Amino acid sequence: MNILIIGSGGREHALAWKMAQSHQSGDIYIAPGNPGTAQFGINVPIEVNDFISLKALSIEKNIELVVVGPEEPLVNGIFDFFNEDPATASINVIGPSAKAAQLEGSKAFSKHFMHRHQIPTAAYAEFTIENYEEGLAYISKHALPIVLKADGLAAGKGVIIALTHQEALTSFKEMLQDKQFGKASSKVVIEQFLEGIEVSVFALTDGHHYQIIGHAKDYKRIGEGDTGLNTGGMGCVSPVPFMDAVFMQKVEATIIAPTIKGIQEEGLIYKGFVFFGLMNCGGEPYVIEYNCRLGDPETEVILPRLQTDLVSLLAATDNGTLEDVNIQYNDTAFATVMAVSGGYPGSYQKNIPITGIELAAALPQIHVFQAGTGFQENSIVTKGGRVLAVTSSGNNLKTAVMNAQNALSNIQFDGMYFRKDIGFEFS
Repeated sequence: MNILIIGSGGREHALAWKMAQSHQSGDIYIAPGNPGTAQFGINVPIEVNDFISLKALSIEKNIELVVVGPEEPLVNGIFDFFNEDPATASINVIGPSAKAAQLEGSKAFSKHFMHRHQIPTAAYAEFTIENYEEGLAYISKHALPIVLKADGLAAGKGVIIALTHQEALTSFKEMLQDKQFGKASSKVVIEQFLEGIEVSVFALTDGHHYQIIGHAKDYKRIGEGDTGLNTGGMGCVSPVPFMDAVFMQKVEATIIAPTIKGIQEEGLIYKGFVFFGLMNCGGEPYVIEYNCRLGDPETEVILPRLQTDLVSLLAATDNGTLEDVNIQYNDTAFATVMAVSGGYPGSYQKNIPITGIELAAALPQIHVFQAGTGFQENSIVTKGGRVLAVTSSGNNLKTAVMNAQNALSNIQFDGMYFRKDIGFEFS
């Protein structure tokens, strides 16, 4: 079948790489893609929210499967846009309807959903400019730290963990009164701070059944030892040692199964990935957030570990056979280390030439997934803050991380930085 992947990051490179291995894959198109995705398919210069052009391409190229990488097109209703047109209704679009995508698009919506279905999560309250004064009073009496979240999509920047009441009050004002995140912060969710270790579990659902396809631990902070500013992710490891059968049984029984049952009971149309952002609080899992797509860089570590044919898995969401699929994993450990631009997550330069990608990719058990790259005068250059995701396997997590770091020693671009302690607590 012909396939369209929407997006341009490391996640989409990993998806293209994995799907190209399937005997069911025909032509693969990536919109807009990057130099890495071009190795496995045909890049087309269409932006992720240009639904009209994406639909026209799908009709022209006889696309049968559309995989949506980033969250914004899902929240904006790309599933509905395809599904409501007879010319594209038969295309298997991997992603929820706009209403179901509110599980990611609205923190308040997801909190209400979890409350209705008794899914463990942090205690919370929500405020708008209309009850602003109540919010100030609520914050002043709240235990520290205090978590403030912009209700809508804020490009991963809408979460503040305030260590003092004054910091929380200032952030609350900036979000609501100063419209720091625009429409995304027209409502603010204030949450109890959960103490624990953050992890992610990934499932695929047809809205009735589900399959767990992987789990990972992501490292968000820019500095080693988990210090400094938050980023989009500096690396991750899988499998996570403490996510054993006992813990995963709790996750499945108290979180995943009730979530899928809730989706079904509420009549939400959901055919795609569910990202469960969890906190392990002393062995008990709590939901921090839902995402309605695969994460990045988690995709770059879970897909190399997944041995089941991904295209067959995705097709199973459309033909009623998902519950019968046998999920298989590689038994070795996997680690992804992200190389980022100097200055990231602050300001950074673009269009810096990159060398050594091919040398690193030629090493055994190494995958170099391009995240923020582009072409310039037949050379690959930096285009984003997070530039490359280097994934490796090994007999244990320490070896996997070392292999990824050794591969990165072959790659160079001015200002390149990567954390040397990914997986540090497990080595």
